[in-house]
Amino acid sequence: MKKAKKIPILKNEDEERTFWKNSDAADYVDWNASEKVVFSNLKPTTKTISLRLPEYILDELKLLAHKQDVPYQSLIKIFLKDRIDQELRQG
Repeated sequence: MKKAKKIPILKNEDEERTFWKNSDAADYVDWNASEKVVFSNLKPTTKTISLRLPEYILDELKLLAHKQDVPYQSLIKIFLKDRIDQELRQG
């Protein structure tokens, strides 16, 4: 594998744009020195679903969410995730 080129010192954003427009970024990466990185705080991909709930359950969820100062949809996700984790631990 060939050695990565050194990125030149660029004076401003315009010069940087021109440089990268005319350069292949792969020539400036040393893949042997790369490390695997986990981006744990990235927002996961979501999928919209339709869920029918009795009104009293939704009212109770909204009440609990208000007490915890979170949106009720977020509280539903928290509850679901907690229960899924519990079920998976029990195997």
